[in-house]
Amino acid sequence: MIFGFVQILLFQSLGELVSKFLLPNLPGPVIGLVLLVLWLVIRKGVNAELAMVADGFSQYLGLLFVPAAVGVVLFLPQLKANALAIIAALIGSVVLTIASSALVARLLSKRAAHE
Repeated sequence: MIFGFVQILLFQSLGELVSKFLLPNLPGPVIGLVLLVLWLVIRKGVNAELAMVADGFSQYLGLLFVPAAVGVVLFLPQLKANALAIIAALIGSVVLTIASSALVARLLSKRAAHE
């Protein structure tokens, strides 16, 4: 189990180093996760220790939503004051996403039909 935890910390540290010196716009943990996935693809599998640690972490992922919920409760007056703007932005972004996805799908299907 310790070996699996050390692997996770190693790849997160590598991600932080890459983020600090090469790609400052990307978060270190994201880079570390990509490096870990690439490592696992190269090794063609997940070892038992890493799988055990990942299973342990996944049982407590719900706790990560507690700070977000506290933030919503903390800023509830601001959210109420700007509710119309927030709802309009959410609806507008959903409509634009669906429309742009439909246009891309249509263009790709036309291209595939011509080929």
